[in-house]
Amino acid sequence: MTTSIVVDDVTKSFRYQYHPTLKKLVQGKVRRQASQDEFKALDRVSFEVKQGESIGLMGLNGSGKSTLLKLVSGVMRPDEGQVLTRGRISGLIATGAGFHNELTGRDNIYMNAAMLGMSKEETDAKFDDIASFADVGRFLDTPVGNYSSGMFARLGFAVAVHVDCDIFIADEVLAVGDRPFKRKCLKRMKEIRESGITMFYVSHSAGSVKRMCDRAIVLDKGTVGFDGDVDGAIKYLHYDGDDDEPDSEESSEDERDDALASDI
Repeated sequence: MTTSIVVDDVTKSFRYQYHPTLKKLVQGKVRRQASQDEFKALDRVSFEVKQGESIGLMGLNGSGKSTLLKLVSGVMRPDEGQVLTRGRISGLIATGAGFHNELTGRDNIYMNAAMLGMSKEETDAKFDDIASFADVGRFLDTPVGNYSSGMFARLGFAVAVHVDCDIFIADEVLAVGDRPFKRKCLKRMKEIRESGITMFYVSHSAGSVKRMCDRAIVLDKGTVGFDGDVDGAIKYLHYDGDDDEPDSEESSEDERDDALASDI
């Protein structure tokens, strides 16, 4: 089977300042206090992903999940080690990432699609489907600076899921939006998974990871704490399942929809 992603001994560090003002910086120098420090967001992380695998990336806040996805997507480069990917990458790392607040939703669709590697001809052909999925109505031709966070999520996700890609990345994409939109996103992500596209899915919801993924990687303070089956990852994190209820409701609604469809 073809390898889709290789993360080999990757380390990524960041610096932060203790004394943000000039006055405090001078005071710190006089007192011989350190003015900055370095921390490792990722520390010697290694794993491989085969083409078509659906990976749930899990971990507590600050464990390095978003940093890892930015490295995989090419937004950042590691300080040490290497990240290798095969094919076109699409997805949504942050709500509204890459949007220009003064441009309309329509203009941002074209700009976002271009950033994800789509030609104008490709975007023209898929524009109606993207706009329909986003479902922002008359606001499509208004500046996105006036959008709510839910509308940002709709537009960004709508563009990302219509890119012909080999790797799809979704970072907490279901954290914003109403229940019908979340249900529509899950349905579309299932289609992506079943089409053989490699998927990296970040979520704190154990239920949605169980439904969407066949393998889970848990980051623990910047290192790989667990890599294996989803149930094992949930046990490693000591998740008690309280966050599964919304997904269970969505699953029940999906089953009712399927039953109605079969009756018709």
